[in-house]
Amino acid sequence: MLRHRRLLFALLVLVVLAGIYEGAGAIHPSRAASRRADAAAAARPGRATVSTAVRVCPEPGSGTPVSSSVAVTAMSGSASAGSASVTALTPAGSPSAGAALATVKQPGTLHVFRVPTAAPLTKAEAAGEAGSSAAITTAAARGGVAVSASGAMAQGLEVEQTGPGGVVSAQCGTPGTDFWFLGPGQQSAAAIELYLMNAGGTPADAQVSVLTDVTKGPPLLGNADNGITVPPHSMVVQSLTKLLLSSQVIALNVTTSAGQVVAAVRESGSASAYGSWLPATQPPARKLVIPGLPAVSGTRDLYVAVPGTASAQVKITAVTPKGSYQPTGGTGIDLLGDSTTSIPLPALAGVDGAISISSSVPVVAVLRVPGGPRGTLGAFAVSGAPIEEQGVLAANPARSAGSTDVVLSAPGKAATVRITTATGSVSAAGQSGRLVQINARSSVLIAAKPPAGSHVDQFSIVVTPVSGAGPVYGGQVISSGARVQSILPISSALTWIPLPSVQESLTAILAGRDSG
Repeated sequence: MLRHRRLLFALLVLVVLAGIYEGAGAIHPSRAASRRADAAAAARPGRATVSTAVRVCPEPGSGTPVSSSVAVTAMSGSASAGSASVTALTPAGSPSAGAALATVKQPGTLHVFRVPTAAPLTKAEAAGEAGSSAAITTAAARGGVAVSASGAMAQGLEVEQTGPGGVVSAQCGTPGTDFWFLGPGQQSAAAIELYLMNAGGTPADAQVSVLTDVTKGPPLLGNADNGITVPPHSMVVQSLTKLLLSSQVIALNVTTSAGQVVAAVRESGSASAYGSWLPATQPPARKLVIPGLPAVSGTRDLYVAVPGTASAQVKITAVTPKGSYQPTGGTGIDLLGDSTTSIPLPALAGVDGAISISSSVPVVAVLRVPGGPRGTLGAFAVSGAPIEEQGVLAANPARSAGSTDVVLSAPGKAATVRITTATGSVSAAGQSGRLVQINARSSVLIAAKPPAGSHVDQFSIVVTPVSGAGPVYGGQVISSGARVQSILPISSALTWIPLPSVQESLTAILAGRDSG
């Protein structure tokens, strides 16, 4: 019996040792895998919920046109409370925000407010800042509003200014330190004006560099363009027409050395016309996508600026419902550094979709198509970024007010998006929406409509890429009376922002030591 017990004990020891041995062999790889997973998780960016947001509009309250309004919507990812306050900018500046014009506390729906015309400028306000010259005068501007949002109203916020008939004239900008504009020069434009808005509580210092087809070499930066003071909670305007004499194409770069501003550019084709606002375009890059091409007749003109000294070799690819291809005149484009030019693309007449631009050096690009408000120089499509999380279009005309087409493009992999709509009384929250598939390297055009059963002249649109889809670029084409009025990129309206990972985390360091 004792002998059997000793044999049984020996067998148990062998089993336990074998288990320990096998376990040890299994533990190390799993531990390393666990550490690698921890390191990968550490490398992934975290998220921070959007809690505040600011947008600034130059037109409402200016008195031209008298019926300008501001449209506000927030497609929140949270049920928490929040509000958005619409305040007037003050010509002379103020340490605190101007008079409150409206307050919004309901996310998910559209809110449109008529902005009363601001009081005329006093003689002192219109006199101009010190440093103004005969060619460039910087003076206080009349009108303008700021929208400051918090909580749920800051999430997915989109603000647009609308003109006569409720047609959107421009997206209201976010304060920043670097803005680019590109468009026709003084030979076509009777007036070119730059508006600088400061929604902060301290003065901002801005400067403007100009690149044209007339001036060769580095961008022009005159004394009157250097050190422009924008008082807190105010707006100033510069007339650049005399500075840009004889130019056919202009590129403007607005930067700040202190504080943040919102920049906007207005051009008009005649002295009696109010004109239209040039959308801000993406900063210089080697890869650009211009979405939102409408299927209207007439030639397209591509404006390109090369800000650096190196020459650029540029190639254009059309991304259309029938697939992608190089249009006639889209290859073999060589451009000098520090230059601007206009490239006609008649082969794209009547083609909807997007164009993808690749360049050997960073460039800026804008596409002009026939249309725009009466007395303007056309409708302008600018380069944009792919839609992240969701894109929101606040005010889209319907019925007698006009029509809205959404042009979606997938220059790379195929993609799927969900489109939902909202009105002043119907929320976008909880709607299943409509799924739209976009084939790889192609585009689709959707005639947008308000929610079923609603009888409204304006509605909001939310475009949400489905997880795992390829990059999607979008443009909003607004038409009225069979004429394209404006083309705006669909910008991301985030409810959260990614946070960079901490590369030297303890987990990552240990994982690195373990692998070594």
